[in-house]
Amino acid sequence: MNPSSAVIRIDLDDLSGPEIRALLQAHLRNMHELSPPCSVHALDIDKLRQPDVTFWTAWGGNELLGCGALRELSPKHGEVKSMRTSDAHRGQGVARAVLHRIIEEARTRSYDRLSLETGRMKAFEPAQKLYESFGFTRCAPFGNYVDDPHSVFMTRSL
Repeated sequence: MNPSSAVIRIDLDDLSGPEIRALLQAHLRNMHELSPPCSVHALDIDKLRQPDVTFWTAWGGNELLGCGALRELSPKHGEVKSMRTSDAHRGQGVARAVLHRIIEEARTRSYDRLSLETGRMKAFEPAQKLYESFGFTRCAPFGNYVDDPHSVFMTRSL
């Protein structure tokens, strides 16, 4: 399936399905391959199930394409978390659709600001470019983050 030529469905997800569990395990594994342990800020399934996190999956028919989450840092500030596209569907608009949904929800909640942390290495450049295309700019660490040579912090006002 080519999501760019089909409808991508974005659903709220309870993280119980085997497909999303496998995608998140692959995501965590990949983050640990790319970054030192102290610089991996990806959330595991238990942390994604916390009340301050809303989690979505992207689907093309019955095929899982990707995922993303919104974490509430304060009543006016949200954080983009767990953005991941399955390897088979990269470059097909999945992350763009998920990020659009996250921003839409942040606006519905009347957040003033939406921020994120991503990696600094070359493997993260496509993600950085995606975020920049949505108006995110680099910023200082926010929330509980500290300055980290392996991280890029980005934010945008809503």
